[in-house]
Amino acid sequence: MIKVTLPDGSVKEMAQGVTPMDVAKSISEGLARNVISASYNGTTIETTTTLTTDGTLILYTWNDKEGKKAFWHSTSHVMAQALEEIFPGIKLTLGPAIDNGFYYDVDFGDKKITDADFKKIEDRVLEISREKHEFKMRSVSKAEALEVYKNNEYKTELISNLEDGTITFCDHSNFFDLCRGGHIPNTGIIKAMKILSVAGAYWRGDEKNKQLTRVYGISFPKQKDLTDYLELLEEAKRRDHRKLGKELELFHFSQKVGQGLPLWLPKGAALRDRLEQFLKKAQKKAGYEQVVTPHIGMKDLYVTSGHYAKYGADSFQPIHTPAEGEEFLLKPMNCPHHCEIYNARPWSYKDLPKRYAEFGTVYRYEQSGELHGLTRVRGFTQDDAHIFCTPDQLDAEFKNVIDLVLYVFGSLGFENFTAQVSVRDLDNPDKYIGSVENWEKAENAIISAAKDKGLNYVIEAGEAAFYGPKLDFMVKDALGRSWQLGTIQVDYNLPERFELSYKGADDKLHRPVMIHRAPFGSMERFIAILLEHTAGNFPIWLMPEQAIILSLSEKYENYAKKVLDLLENHEIRALIDNRNETIGKKIREAEMNKYPFMLIVGEEEEKNGTISVRQRGQEGKGNISVTIEQFAAIINDEINKTLKQF
Repeated sequence: MIKVTLPDGSVKEMAQGVTPMDVAKSISEGLARNVISASYNGTTIETTTTLTTDGTLILYTWNDKEGKKAFWHSTSHVMAQALEEIFPGIKLTLGPAIDNGFYYDVDFGDKKITDADFKKIEDRVLEISREKHEFKMRSVSKAEALEVYKNNEYKTELISNLEDGTITFCDHSNFFDLCRGGHIPNTGIIKAMKILSVAGAYWRGDEKNKQLTRVYGISFPKQKDLTDYLELLEEAKRRDHRKLGKELELFHFSQKVGQGLPLWLPKGAALRDRLEQFLKKAQKKAGYEQVVTPHIGMKDLYVTSGHYAKYGADSFQPIHTPAEGEEFLLKPMNCPHHCEIYNARPWSYKDLPKRYAEFGTVYRYEQSGELHGLTRVRGFTQDDAHIFCTPDQLDAEFKNVIDLVLYVFGSLGFENFTAQVSVRDLDNPDKYIGSVENWEKAENAIISAAKDKGLNYVIEAGEAAFYGPKLDFMVKDALGRSWQLGTIQVDYNLPERFELSYKGADDKLHRPVMIHRAPFGSMERFIAILLEHTAGNFPIWLMPEQAIILSLSEKYENYAKKVLDLLENHEIRALIDNRNETIGKKIREAEMNKYPFMLIVGEEEEKNGTISVRQRGQEGKGNISVTIEQFAAIINDEINKTLKQF
């Protein structure tokens, strides 16, 4: 007999050789019908894997992240089979599950896959699925695996790096593939499948290697799930920040300036400025001091911080000056500069905490294939701040930053989020700098603060920064997609590397603790996500223009200008559309350009000193006639509904 521990802590004594599916059946037939994957002692296994030792078992269904991963990985095998049948002679490489679906990288040789092939591939995948083939794992020797794949240089490269005795194939139908495991019981569970796109991808992600064709797909256990997902994709296209950014004239990319380097147009620059002023106002209340640092720094600065060892080889290369041996780097992070600001003078424990804030632009050389609008760029501005405090102050300071992040989210409509405590990967200690003792102190401080603030949090191993653990906020947008927005990090290591100190009450020198924080993260990425979350309908306090004045004819231009002046006196952002167009066309275009309010002025409004107010998206509800003062009250009421108090 073996002891199988379940996630709720209960223990089942089962016969040796029992499978996860047997355990599921012992709990309930309903559970057994829904289980599609499992893990034992932290290792992903099949539902048919025999269990021979005591351990902890987790059973996964479609509703679990790991269940979806197994489902999508299994479908990638079926798609690979269909691709081989339809395009004989192709070379398969890797086909993993991703956050939404899966892909398979394929060397098509002289063949080419096009959109016209998608339906044929999808139909064949569903035919194979309906045959209910079981996924079965088998071990093979290294020599056998190399012989099987002797004509596939990609698979042989993978096999060459594996140890004999650890190599497995997965079989289903008349198809097999090199695979470590993690599949659903059989193909029959796959009821709907769609190829989403094809793209180029370098083998192993290295631009020096051959470019392959990456075939993206997604699958579901119900056709309705696929239909809903495709509708969601269409809505995502309508909300794409690149499309909206162009339509709303917020930003632009120029090949002459360079890939991944956004140019902010006047409306976009004004939007950024409002976000900056919003946070600066809150930061001032919270005791932050604004600093400014240069866009470059001596290479030795980033050698000291550890950033050069971590990012140097894959980032912008050093800038050489006329002076021999003098090297600068484009700034990859703001924190080393802030450490040097702290080092500008001696400090006492009575002076701490010191809170330095900066909207600092940093530069990272992202691969061209990974650049994506504003969400992945090479130059971006962080709403960075660093707090230098005593160990006794750490808990209170960390909690104050949590309050600031929650204020930002609440004011911008991000209500659905979870917190992620990102800690070390204990199996890969070489990824991190600093002592184990300091890491443990930092991780415990974050977990304690998250508990005390009542955050809904999870702990994720291996997601820490190289210099310290962090609290990341995972926000769900209006389409249900999850984004990492806002981060707070505890760092005992940079203070040591930069020899930061303060004089304690004992008259001895001590190391401060450093908190890194960025509620927005990257201004570029934050605005992209906000654009897609709101579909360009920003909170009224953030809108570039809060109203547009539409004159019925040229006769009322002077009154329109008077209305504009009065609105400006009330600090309401507006503009005039006095084109010689019909009022219907002006309204339609104002709706498309997402102006929150349309203020129509004509003979009656001029005579009564009023405006006729139409709110965006309220077609058929009629206009209301109000004075400027009444309209200002409407705007202020809207702002107070969304802009939280800090």
